[in-house]
Amino acid sequence: MQPDQGMAERMVYRQKEYRCGIDVTLAVVGGKWKASILWHLAQQTMRFSELQRRFPDITRKMLTQQLRELEADGLVHREVFRQVPPKVEYSLTEKGRSIHPILELMCDWGQAYARD
Repeated sequence: MQPDQGMAERMVYRQKEYRCGIDVTLAVVGGKWKASILWHLAQQTMRFSELQRRFPDITRKMLTQQLRELEADGLVHREVFRQVPPKVEYSLTEKGRSIHPILELMCDWGQAYARD
């Protein structure tokens, strides 16, 4: 991609205008937890408690917020099973699965960077 190619089109995400697709991507999956949550959900459908165990440093409130934002952005599907005790599972939507190749590249890059 040419450096100016991503600047040609104006995009709006959450009432904010962007001129570069990279900025939109980072607005959607940026931050400390979202990319990692997406990475783990790409491996398997998970319950909330399973996600909490994967991220012991995240608070319950923050995990809930991140999952809600990913759900609102159409990347994560939340399925509630009406049973006692309640059961909720999270999985990737088709749109969520579309970012998996990018996450794989990020993982590979991070591993190579850490080795150097």
